[in-house]
Amino acid sequence: MKNKNLINCALLTISFAFYMSFNSCKSPEKLSSVTGAKEISLPLSGKEYQTNDDFFRARQSGKSPDLAFAKKIALQNANAEIASMIQKTVQKVMDQYSNQRSSGTSQEYENKTEELSREVVSQNISGTRILAEKVFQEQDKAYTYWVVVELPVKNIIDASNNKLSNNQKLKLDYDEKQFRDQFYKGLKDLQKEQGN
Repeated sequence: MKNKNLINCALLTISFAFYMSFNSCKSPEKLSSVTGAKEISLPLSGKEYQTNDDFFRARQSGKSPDLAFAKKIALQNANAEIASMIQKTVQKVMDQYSNQRSSGTSQEYENKTEELSREVVSQNISGTRILAEKVFQEQDKAYTYWVVVELPVKNIIDASNNKLSNNQKLKLDYDEKQFRDQFYKGLKDLQKEQGN
């Protein structure tokens, strides 16, 4: 009797396994057919529009009944995004660099590098250029303007180098090669965060 129960249990388990394997082989239903959702591809979203080793890049849009105002909104948004991205990267690099090479008091060094990173961003953000743009007229006759702006990484590194090497307190302990290496490491981290 015990063996018969064991055999029945084994047969039931095998039957269940076959059932599950055949059901899992059928093609999955698309999300759109299940939920009614529709996938939308964003303009200017290819890899060529993303931050890389040579350029910081930001993509944004602006919408307005006036085309010029839609463009202005998109450019302001893109420049704000790229400034934030650069500020975050430069600050992270400066923090890591200052942890490795602090001269004098660590707090003073950190404060000075933070101030310099803000200066670098504010002085270089005007150097952005438009990489690509697309304009759409919506059904409501409003315009949606998409833009990608970019700023060369070299400009930011050079400006940071100049600021660090020209500062009397910081230049005593400044190593340009180590700073560049740290900067490119920070840039790789940014790219990973963005999914590049």
